[in-house]
Amino acid sequence: MVKKILISQPRPAVIEKSPFYDLATKYGVEIDYKPLIRVVGVTLKEFRAQRIEILDHTAVIFTSRTTVDSFFRVCEEARITVPETMKYICNTEAVALYLQKYIIYRKRKISFADGSFTGLLELIIKHKAERFLVALSEPHKPELPEALAKLKINFDPVILAMTVAADMEGIRPADYDVMALYSPSDVKTVVESFGVDALPVVATFGDATLRAALGAGLKVRASAPSPEAPSMAKALDLYIGKLSRGEEVAEVEAKNDSAKEEFIRSQQSKLAKKSRARRPADPRK
Repeated sequence: MVKKILISQPRPAVIEKSPFYDLATKYGVEIDYKPLIRVVGVTLKEFRAQRIEILDHTAVIFTSRTTVDSFFRVCEEARITVPETMKYICNTEAVALYLQKYIIYRKRKISFADGSFTGLLELIIKHKAERFLVALSEPHKPELPEALAKLKINFDPVILAMTVAADMEGIRPADYDVMALYSPSDVKTVVESFGVDALPVVATFGDATLRAALGAGLKVRASAPSPEAPSMAKALDLYIGKLSRGEEVAEVEAKNDSAKEEFIRSQQSKLAKKSRARRPADPRK
């Protein structure tokens, strides 16, 4: 029986509009909201230690609003004037719209993907003539830099934000039947703070979080997104529903990354064909 759940996200501004409110009402469970991590921008000193020249690049890739804030703050502190010709590639429309805080939104300057990894790669490939600066948080998943390297995209990674543990005071894992974790950093924080044996069943969001939880030895019984559970709330709904019906819930297994790898290989092949087609003929032949 699930009586209490910890959600590692900020408390919604309007509880009644949260999908977790519906979950709590449906099953009579108590929901606690407690971020386990916080993301802070790097200092100017930390940025300079990376020896990155922003003006050597013609486009910036953003995957979070925190890195957007940090990028423009660093530019201001370093007295770097970002040229109006700079292009911005974002993983979602939300991140793209957030750029309006710092620049005038123009479609020719700002492009955004649908939130998927393959969608972001396709967008970057469309602009492959640019020299990209990839704005990252630490720690981060290596898949984007690795994919860009495989595709021979001209880019430099730069760490613009750091993920640190939030205040764990007042959190007792024994009080919860489920902890909902949203990032590998969430997993790292609870394992280092409480130890694996002290933790209850966990639900995870995202493939990287799932892999981190399984790798740490946590008991994962719900995961999103998936065709059956596109959201964390739905994943928890399915899990609690099975328990309430007396059904046994198996441990969630890691997903296969073969689709992503196949996509990268197909793009490598397309780029190689285009490169050969543009190569001038040898006049000696």
